[in-house]
Amino acid sequence: MKTLRVNLPGREYDIHIGHGLLNRAEELINEVFPDGSNKKEKRITVVTDSNVAPLYADRLLNRLGEYNTKLIVVKAGEEAKSIDNLKRLYEEMLDFKMTRTDLIIALGGGVVGDLTGFAAATTLRGIPYVQIPTTLLAQVDSSVGGKTAVNLPQGKNLVGAFYQPKKVIIDTECLKTLPPETLADGMAEVIKYGAIADKDLFDKLKILNNQKNNEELFAKIPEIVYTCCNIKRKIVEADEHDTGKRMILNFGHTYGHTIEKHYNFSTYTHGMAVAAGMIMACRRGEVLNITPAGTADEIEAVVKKYHLPATADISHDELVSAAAVDKKGDGDSINLILLRCIGEAVVCKTKKSDI
Repeated sequence: MKTLRVNLPGREYDIHIGHGLLNRAEELINEVFPDGSNKKEKRITVVTDSNVAPLYADRLLNRLGEYNTKLIVVKAGEEAKSIDNLKRLYEEMLDFKMTRTDLIIALGGGVVGDLTGFAAATTLRGIPYVQIPTTLLAQVDSSVGGKTAVNLPQGKNLVGAFYQPKKVIIDTECLKTLPPETLADGMAEVIKYGAIADKDLFDKLKILNNQKNNEELFAKIPEIVYTCCNIKRKIVEADEHDTGKRMILNFGHTYGHTIEKHYNFSTYTHGMAVAAGMIMACRRGEVLNITPAGTADEIEAVVKKYHLPATADISHDELVSAAAVDKKGDGDSINLILLRCIGEAVVCKTKKSDI
């Protein structure tokens, strides 16, 4: 097991990364509670989805020993990040008599983590929570940094909070049960980290053999997850609330979120949309003479290697309309993330009409 420490004053927490960490859940969860806590008096609500529950819910609950536990299962998919599901979590947790000295666990991918984290942030004005991400996308990105949210008809992640977890437990063994398309989804975020902050990582992705049932990829996964989490840890420590450097983590997301919404959060998954969005951002950067010519083609080659789409059929008018409610907006402008080169991103204030 490797551990990274996120150093935020008064909100420090560990990211544990390794194979088989679900089997050590009780040991790691014990660290969240004060010494001498009576486990039978501590309530833990575990939130997961209908895909993950049959695979890992019982194993986790069994490992939690004497804790008083409750399981809530939401339907898998982006539509789970809704006000209706948020209300359901509030009601079920309050019926379970949860208090601010208890704990919530998010067991699943980014959707479960975002929904559960926001419920934790707002129930009783804040209940501690732990992230146990089970998808590559969540392990390398969404489980770290404290961004929590639900969606609205107007767009994605428009109601949310910054609320840091008490711990992130990453069991890379969980990735072996992922469908190929879900694994590819996470690779979009891995490519993003290489593109914005780590050329060595990007170059490794170019030559990594992802054939033969992803054997070589799985062998490198712990190192890849550690590298991505370490990049994000440093960025979050420098800019917790997304007002400066942290914005670079949104590379590909301005276009990506618009693509997701255009296709009603069905045809394009988050990773697929971000993959296409990164290429769109690079092509825009090349037009503006910020991104070197050929960068978009270089990223497109890597995106296609990991079985992700390079394009999306969406009009400029739709992009402008989505920019109107984008969280990175500032009046008539938007902070668009572009590349100066592979491994270095820059925040560019652009007119919303020019994206």
